[in-house]
Amino acid sequence: MGLDHPAFTLSGLCAIGGIMGYARKGSFPSLVAGITFSALYGGAGYLLKQNADYGLELALSTSTVLLIAGLARSIPTGFAKPIPLVLLVLGGASTAYYAKKYNEFYPLFN
Repeated sequence: MGLDHPAFTLSGLCAIGGIMGYARKGSFPSLVAGITFSALYGGAGYLLKQNADYGLELALSTSTVLLIAGLARSIPTGFAKPIPLVLLVLGGASTAYYAKKYNEFYPLFN
């Protein structure tokens, strides 16, 4: 499994999540955020697949923003609602994964 596969998977999940948020609740911000994150992860996946510059950085930064968004939505609800928790878990797992891969290519922590 290459570095691109998780990015493409997250791209699909974000698109589905944004569309579902819009379809179920009429939430236009969910649609915009889902499509934006989907495009960013898709771009990162493409760059990683082509072994181009900045693919790993784009995936890591997008994952970090997703983690922060999940945290910002989870704290006010007392970590009780499922959607913010899903964002938090996906953002945390993908941030950890891409931070580990980044550290393998550009050692920051020994």
